[in-house]
Amino acid sequence: MDLQKFLTEAGVLVVGGVATVATGYYLIKDDIKTYFRLKFSEQQKDKESPLLSLRLHAHERLIVFIERINPSNLFIRVHQQGISLAELQATVLIEIRSEYQHNITQQLYISATTWDVVKKLKDDTIAMVNNGVKSLPADASGVDLSRKVLQHMASIETNPYDLTLDLIKKDIHQLF
Repeated sequence: MDLQKFLTEAGVLVVGGVATVATGYYLIKDDIKTYFRLKFSEQQKDKESPLLSLRLHAHERLIVFIERINPSNLFIRVHQQGISLAELQATVLIEIRSEYQHNITQQLYISATTWDVVKKLKDDTIAMVNNGVKSLPADASGVDLSRKVLQHMASIETNPYDLTLDLIKKDIHQLF
């Protein structure tokens, strides 16, 4: 009989324990779910944060690149008093290519479309300088090249450098 009494008491305790645990679980299950959801989102944020930082840095670098190859900034930066046409052309082309090579890895962190636009802008800038040289007489000066290219830029209805900057800014806004 003692065994039956023991089993009855143990059964009552087990049923009471299960009921207590089940009631406690139902009372805090939303809190548990919230905890794991927040914990998971923090882990995701930690994983994404370095990549987001790299992507933002790439966009920043490309904005600097575009500003540096913009003829209105480029000619002011590289111009020297009495520089010849050939010297200015060589200096400008070296500067553009150097800037491009310095930023070439940024393509890993931006969209392919944006990179293609940046690359085309670089190629168009080189072509604009070379076409400016071709349209000038051989005895022209570096100032003449600067003037020719800047006049060409003024004649363009929409500034391609501003359009490219706007595209990069749109890309940045898509990250958030």
